[in-house]
Amino acid sequence: ARAAADHLFPRSPAETTGPGSDKHSASPVVATPCWHVEEFVVAQECTQCTTFEAKTMPECSPTGFIERINCATSQKNEYKSCRSAVMEARAFWRFEGAMIGVAVIFALLVVCRQRVLDRKALEKVRKQIESI
Repeated sequence: ARAAADHLFPRSPAETTGPGSDKHSASPVVATPCWHVEEFVVAQECTQCTTFEAKTMPECSPTGFIERINCATSQKNEYKSCRSAVMEARAFWRFEGAMIGVAVIFALLVVCRQRVLDRKALEKVRKQIESI
């Protein structure tokens, strides 16, 4: 149960180091972004990363969009990955288009199958009439 909670809510470095643990671990401690622990104001709205930003800023990796934020207490300017409304709209309409395409394909399959079944039923009735 704790492992599942750690996956959803990762512990901070202070929580993971206990009283008897070694302070000099092999991996460096990554600083927690200020927007995780304090209030912040969006200084620049969500914009698409440039090619240079995409290569140099790890924040661009998840979505390809970043916003600049200003943390209230520490007055730090940091970048944060965000989801663009344009990107969301494009994903929504792509999904809608795919669903309409799938619906059209299955509607055509139903019509074709119905024609085959109608033809078989008509053939069966014709054979019954001929046998009389």
